[in-house]
Amino acid sequence: MVVLKKLGSAIIDLIPILLVVVFFQLVVIQQPFPNIGEVIFGSFFVILGLTLFIEGLEIGLFPIGEAMAYALAKKGSLFWLMLFSFALGFSTTIAEPALIAVAKEAGRISAQAGLIDNGQDTIDNYAMGLRLSVAFSVGLAIVIGVLRILKGWPVYYLIIGGYVIVMLMTIVAPSEIIGLAYDAGGVTTSTITVPLVTALGVGLSNTVKGRSPLVDGFGLIAFASLLPMIFVMGYGLFWF
Repeated sequence: MVVLKKLGSAIIDLIPILLVVVFFQLVVIQQPFPNIGEVIFGSFFVILGLTLFIEGLEIGLFPIGEAMAYALAKKGSLFWLMLFSFALGFSTTIAEPALIAVAKEAGRISAQAGLIDNGQDTIDNYAMGLRLSVAFSVGLAIVIGVLRILKGWPVYYLIIGGYVIVMLMTIVAPSEIIGLAYDAGGVTTSTITVPLVTALGVGLSNTVKGRSPLVDGFGLIAFASLLPMIFVMGYGLFWF
């Protein structure tokens, strides 16, 4: 019964997407669906995957993130808490499928445009360097976000200050890297990073006296989106 309920919830979540696709395919384009059997089969796996993914978050990632944040805060060691925060941001980002895909595509397009050497080793090094830059920036962003929770700093001070730096970097960065840098802020906040980082923030704000999970527990994802833009533009200054 619980499984059927969760499957039903996943179907309801996907209905708006399905309606948009069906409307434009049949009403606007006015063509039948190509390979309709494969489309239906693939849609079933999307629903099943979404159900399992959400269940996995509820059972595994959210609880372990909150538990580790609680344990480290109770331990009273700022060093280990900061190290864990950085390692969490770095490791989840370097493994982010969306970032891997974007980095590979950026390397290929940059080589075709003549911005870097067209050799496969250069393309791979460029893509890996991009991933490492973004992962390092997210790790640093999580450290800043954790410090904000511990110190009680207003989130808007850091966000406004960060975007001022982004605007200044946009002026001096190579035009070829700006769009990629802005996209990097989005691809870092995807399926792997968001659940664990959110759990860290909520768990930590639940532990620290005087902090509210609702007011202080959220906002780490904003930092994880902000710093990659700055670091990728700096990466572009190095390469271009």
